[in-house]
Amino acid sequence: MKWFRTNTVEKEDISSMQEDLTRGLLIFAHPTTVISVEEVLKDEGYEIRVVSPPTQYRTGCDLCVEFPLAEEAAITELLNTTGLEPLDVVPITSKGMEPLQFVRKKDFGQYLMVRAANMKMTVDKTTKTIVNISGGGCPDVPHLATEMIGKRLRDAPNPGEVGFSLCAYSLNTAREEIIKKIGD
Repeated sequence: MKWFRTNTVEKEDISSMQEDLTRGLLIFAHPTTVISVEEVLKDEGYEIRVVSPPTQYRTGCDLCVEFPLAEEAAITELLNTTGLEPLDVVPITSKGMEPLQFVRKKDFGQYLMVRAANMKMTVDKTTKTIVNISGGGCPDVPHLATEMIGKRLRDAPNPGEVGFSLCAYSLNTAREEIIKKIGD
């Protein structure tokens, strides 16, 4: 009769796990698709964020979209009509399924460094001047660095308008996080 008690506990665990299912991940093959999906879904008013997928869902694209699971049907229908179908839709069911942190901040006193994916931007917090850009591996990174280093945040070009790669997208994300933290 002991196995009846074990079975009851498992049912309770499953029930509490189902209650925690509130977010899901949209998995795509290419970063450019994720960037387009982000724009479409935000324009439609969905509360989403671009994140790094758990390792078991990496497809060569280091980005995915986290979304409210209750909106799955409407979101997937919208994406299907726009030709932006995800490879997979995955509920976030456990700690191991949580998306990886896409943005990290490091405060060095006078300087603030923000890393988004593989790109880093460092800014002097007092003058709000960009002092370093590093990371990437995309062909437009040297051009982005040349255009931005030495300029105040508000005077530097938007990386998403100057560059064309995942690195430019990531650098723009870092820039937006810095502006949220210290202003422009």
